[in-house]
Amino acid sequence: MNSRANKSPLLDEMRSQLRREGYAYSTENSYCDWVKRYVKFHGIKSRSDMRGNANYKVEQFLTYLAVNQNVSPSTQNQALNALVYCYSKVLESPFSEVKASRSRKEPRIPVVLTKEEVTEILSLMNGTAGLITKLLYAGGLRITEAVRLRIQDIDFGFKQITVRNGKGKKDRVTPLANHTIPLLKAQLQKVKTLHQQDLQRGYGSVYLPYALAKKYPNAEFEFAWQYLFPSRNLAEDPRSGIVRRHHINQSVINKAIKRTVKQCGITKKVSAHTFRHSFATHLLQTGTDIRTIQALLGHANVQTTMIYTHVLKQGGQGVVSPLDLL
Repeated sequence: MNSRANKSPLLDEMRSQLRREGYAYSTENSYCDWVKRYVKFHGIKSRSDMRGNANYKVEQFLTYLAVNQNVSPSTQNQALNALVYCYSKVLESPFSEVKASRSRKEPRIPVVLTKEEVTEILSLMNGTAGLITKLLYAGGLRITEAVRLRIQDIDFGFKQITVRNGKGKKDRVTPLANHTIPLLKAQLQKVKTLHQQDLQRGYGSVYLPYALAKKYPNAEFEFAWQYLFPSRNLAEDPRSGIVRRHHINQSVINKAIKRTVKQCGITKKVSAHTFRHSFATHLLQTGTDIRTIQALLGHANVQTTMIYTHVLKQGGQGVVSPLDLL
């Protein structure tokens, strides 16, 4: 065991490593939680216990999740990713490929709204929740990507939004709809006023990933780095203890969408992600090629994007019901 590993408890060291590499706070918490569950499952008492027969231990834990806990494939993959990170980056003892039972991923067709349904929902939504929902549909954003947008990510000149550090820690650009431009400019003015008030009160800093905070020491106070959709209240940063303004909580948008869908009488199971699905499907309907849509959505594999071609086959595989032919 090296001396560096002895300096702090395993989870403290793991958190520090995750922060140095700029991982999201939610990822930090979930990864550490999986390692805690893994340690508890095996009754591990020391790092040497954890290193010993690691492949077998990891296989046992992942099999338990799939067979006994019946977790989803994405949940099991997250657990595996957390353990891979811990063993390779913290314990510096990476394990080889595991052969655990894997959760089955059944093919699912995404829920998609018609253009008329999107129009109806967006017409009834206003304020910050309404604007964010418009961005979800206009650019195919994930809800986490939308709430984390910074002022500088909006480019009115090129009419594009830059999504930074998205899923897979990748950056991409997506279109900025003309319809949202006046709404976004009004939002910028609100944020600027709020930011000036925070500065006058002795606050005004915003969270930056560790590397950026070190490289640009004063950037946290600059307007360009502020969140486009800040929270109403100042709060203590759980990592640093600094009181600052974070971004809006995504639950605010999810609740607003749920209320509006109910108000419209739409019986589909609609979430924030439904607008991303609808964005991709409606682009396909207008003739946009699948590779372009893949890039806009930030999918690593075109097969992930191909699921939207199934949605276009109206009536089930594009077949006309025999009842309609009588």
